[in-house]
Order: sequence, then structure tokens, then C-alpha cells
Amino acid sequence: MDMMLWNILLTVTLALIGWWGQNIWKETQRLSILLNRTREEVAKEYVTKAEVHHDINRVIDRMEQLDHKIDRLIEGMKK
Repeated sequence: MDMMLWNILLTVTLALIGWWGQNIWKETQRLSILLNRTREEVAKEYVTKAEVHHDINRVIDRMEQLDHKIDRLIEGMKK
């Protein structure tokens, strides 16, 4: 009787551990999928370094053009 009780207890314990492990595995897979989706969404919303450098260079070029125009305007006023 003692051995039968031990087998039942051991079987129930292992079944619960297996069920818990399976749920943990499913949750880990779910979180992995959500993390990958989040990474994709972040990539859509933020710009890359190359895009930032390109935009900044355009602004700097435009500012230099305006600087040259102002210089020509000031030189024209001095004459």
C-alpha cells in the first residue's frame, strides 16, 4: 500500500510539473512572437542613422545657400 501511494504521489507531481512546464514553454513562445512584432514596429517608426545624416546634410546645405545669399545682399548694400 505504501509503494502504491508513493507511485500515485510521484505520478501526480510529475504530471503537474509537466503541465506547468508546457504552459511556461507556450508563454515563452508567445512572448518571443510579441517581441519580434515589437521590433518590427519600432523599425517602422524610427529613422536610421543614414536617413538622419542625409536630412541633416540637406538642412546644412540649405543654410549655407541662405548664408551666401545674405552675404551677397550685404555686399550689394555696401556698394
